[in-house]
Amino acid sequence: MYVLITYDVADTATDGAGRLRRVAKLCTQYGQRVQFSVFECLLEPAQFEQLKHDLLDVIDIERDSIRFYNLGSNWKRRVEHFGAKEGYDPQGFLMV
Repeated sequence: MYVLITYDVADTATDGAGRLRRVAKLCTQYGQRVQFSVFECLLEPAQFEQLKHDLLDVIDIERDSIRFYNLGSNWKRRVEHFGAKEGYDPQGFLMV
């Protein structure tokens, strides 16, 4: 399943910067950052549930927000990219 994750962490609070870093770090472990607070992740259902659980443990539900958009397995028809930076294809070739 292909999941788009967006978040807004209230980083003006004392502990906000730490939460923001932890959310970004978790998302980086599972996917690719495509904008400042937007990640695209190709996940198995169990991975998605684990990531969602971990992220919900980090955020402050009263001040922060996080959204999960499940684009499913047929995601290539649903994602269009225009502009700067190349699009991200998690199933494409990886050059090291």
